[in-house]
Parts: sequence; structure tokens; C-alpha cells
Amino acid sequence: MIEFSAEEWTAILLSLRVAGVATLASLPVAILVAVVLARGRFPGRALVDGLIHLPLVLPPVVTGYLLLILFGRRGLFGAFLAEHLGIVLSFRWTGAALAAAVMGFPLMVRAIRLSLEGIDPRLEQAAGTLGAGRIATFFLVTLPLALPGIVVGAILAFAKALGEFGATITFVSSIPGETRTLAAAIYAATQVPGGDAQAFRLTLVSVVIALIALVVSEALQARARRQTGLIA
Repeated sequence: MIEFSAEEWTAILLSLRVAGVATLASLPVAILVAVVLARGRFPGRALVDGLIHLPLVLPPVVTGYLLLILFGRRGLFGAFLAEHLGIVLSFRWTGAALAAAVMGFPLMVRAIRLSLEGIDPRLEQAAGTLGAGRIATFFLVTLPLALPGIVVGAILAFAKALGEFGATITFVSSIPGETRTLAAAIYAATQVPGGDAQAFRLTLVSVVIALIALVVSEALQARARRQTGLIA
């Protein structure tokens, strides 16, 4: 039976809180962006698509540095938030949630977009012929059909947020009890003599959570494919 210290529990619970907030806060935005990319035809669409997916290919440290420039206390947006709204993100757990949201956002958008693109347009057209407006069709037809993709996107983003390290440590550092998430705690444990056991326990937790997330997302994707096949 593995027993965790108070410090380890703090890192685990903080990681779950950061990943949960990051996922829930970015989900509505991800749905909106996915709809725009899946259904919209406008100049610069490829550029927008590239910017959305940029965190996937940029070194995480670069993303964290950009967040520091934009949302640091003296950053472009961070100064405004601090002076006018009293919101400080740098070196706070909320900043860790922002970094995790940015890193998981492309995965969420991609899953939702693929789900939207797989919907048979005749179903939406049929709702239109029955008198449903575009907004009603979206909420009553499109959104329920895309639900498996939305759930998969949320799960993948949660798993990504849970393991986020590079952008987080660059933006909010590794402050015990405030910003030291699982990944940062594992790194810190490997830097001190005798910390191998702690690093192993926290690594095991990370692997188990990530594995559960991937298994659940794969099961939902398979279910969505079966449903799409039946509908088609």
C-alpha cells in the first residue's frame, strides 16, 4: 500500500484543481473556436488554425515565457488585470491553470472539431426544414451529436493539463502549496538526495491518471464512431 506525505497530497490535489479549472474554463471557448473552424469559411482561417495549434509544436518553455510577457504583473494584459481588477496570475495557482489551459486547448479544439465535421449535415438541414432556427438547431441537434467529441476533448485537455510542466514552471515557478503541481513536484524530488521514492510515487499517480484518461477517451471515440456509422 502506497502512502503519501502531506506535501505529496498537496501536489496531487493542486494538480487536480489546476487541471479541472483549466478544462472547465477553456471548454466553452474551445467549442466556439471548433465551430468556427469546422463550419466557417473566411480569409485567414489557416492562420487562425495554426495559432490555435501553436502550443503543440512550440517548446513549452517558450509558451510559458510568452505568458509571462502577456500576463505577468507588468505584462501587456497582466498589468491591466492587476491594476483594474486586482487579478494577479503570475506565481499563483490561477496562473498555473492558465498555462495548463493554453497547453491543453489545441487538443480540446481538435477533438471537438473532428466530431463536428463528422456530423451528417442532413440532420441539421432536417431540423431547419421543421422550423428550428440556427441557434435551436445548434443546441438541440449539433451539440448533442458532438457530445462524444466534446467529452473526449475535455478528457485529453485535462490529462495534458495534469502533466503540464514547462510552461507552468516558466510562468508561475514551483512554489510549494501554490504552484508546485505533480510534474513540478516530481522534478523537485529528483533534484534532492533521497527523493527518488517520492518521485516514483508521484510518477505512478501521474501514469495511472493519464492512462485512465486515455482509456476513457478511446472508449468514447469508439462509441462515437459506432454511432456515426449507424446514423450514416
